[in-house]
Amino acid sequence: MNKKCEKCGSTLNEKSVFCTNCGTKQEKGSETKERPVTKKKSHWFLKLLLALILIGLGFALAIYLLNEYDFLERFNIVEDNSINDSAIYSNKTVTIDDTGIADAVEKVYDSVVVVETYVNGRLYGTGSGFVYTTDNNHGYILTNNHVIKDATEVKVVFNNDLSKKADVDIVGTDEFSDVAVLKVSKQYVKQVAVMGSAESMRVGDTTFAVGAPLDSKTYSWSVTRGILSGKNRLVSGGSSYMNVLQTDTPINSGNSGGPLCNANGEVIGITNMKLASDSIEGIGFAIPIETAMSYAEAFATGTGVKRPYLGVSVYDGAESFFSNDIYVIVNEVATNSPAEKAGIKSGDIIVKINDEEISNASYFRYKLYSYKIGDKIKITIKRENKEQTFEAILSENKNS
Repeated sequence: MNKKCEKCGSTLNEKSVFCTNCGTKQEKGSETKERPVTKKKSHWFLKLLLALILIGLGFALAIYLLNEYDFLERFNIVEDNSINDSAIYSNKTVTIDDTGIADAVEKVYDSVVVVETYVNGRLYGTGSGFVYTTDNNHGYILTNNHVIKDATEVKVVFNNDLSKKADVDIVGTDEFSDVAVLKVSKQYVKQVAVMGSAESMRVGDTTFAVGAPLDSKTYSWSVTRGILSGKNRLVSGGSSYMNVLQTDTPINSGNSGGPLCNANGEVIGITNMKLASDSIEGIGFAIPIETAMSYAEAFATGTGVKRPYLGVSVYDGAESFFSNDIYVIVNEVATNSPAEKAGIKSGDIIVKINDEEISNASYFRYKLYSYKIGDKIKITIKRENKEQTFEAILSENKNS
């Protein structure tokens, strides 16, 4: 049977406890609390957002897969992991081959000689050298001036006959460039070195040296390898400065005068010195081959080395007994020399040459010799605590 709601009059089932229309509990004389109505929350917005994200990711993945080949080709990524850097840095492809330089060494190895110096018939020292050219009767050897300096007799030993010491004549030497040329009978020459170019070398290029370090009998014709560490290094060579190549190719005592070569086995310099101390490793130097050959040509033609002449002797000294600062002080001024004509006197302190400061006597010589005969230079001196500037025209030193 049906019944009606006591409140709203809606028709209800007999067993209904609550009115489905107004929610009133069906108990006569009393109102009921409203029955909580639970509504399902709608998640349609979140579902739509998630669907859009998934569609976007799928679209991006499709584009990537479709263009993958073009992407790899554009950056030149290949299966062996090599990278062509043209898309990033330049149009050059770097190829590294580290299989050794034995072929290059063979091109110069037998041109290298051990240079032995004697004083009064006794062996005084040894160094290295190499044959750089020949004529009809003789082979010509480049080495360092300091290798043969003070020797009364010089001999060389070739790799093809270690028991025979060949007599040589000194063609020419130069203290400031540290270059010397020796002449030997052509019958001893087995190989002539090929001259290269120091100017065309780049920092980081492979270099190697051949020479007779330390004990020439034990370690002669040793090969050491490195790279070109720097160019145009201005370093002190004793009585003057030198403009040289820097290399980390190991250079030891006895290597002086030997060739420094490029990876093609061409001579780019003459090894001549190194920096040595507990805190220094791998700093050696070589005279650029262009510089050495210019002096060798002057020796060979008999013209000799011609340098500009100022006509002063200088030394490093203090301005006074109480001063700790070192200056370049004029010791003597030659009679009728460019310096005397300009007004320079003994005791003057040389401060500058052409507005470039002069720090010591060695640098003074280097700077002076960078000019040519006939050049006009300005020399700033300090005399009685006042600076004065003179002009001098450099002449040729007949005694050089």
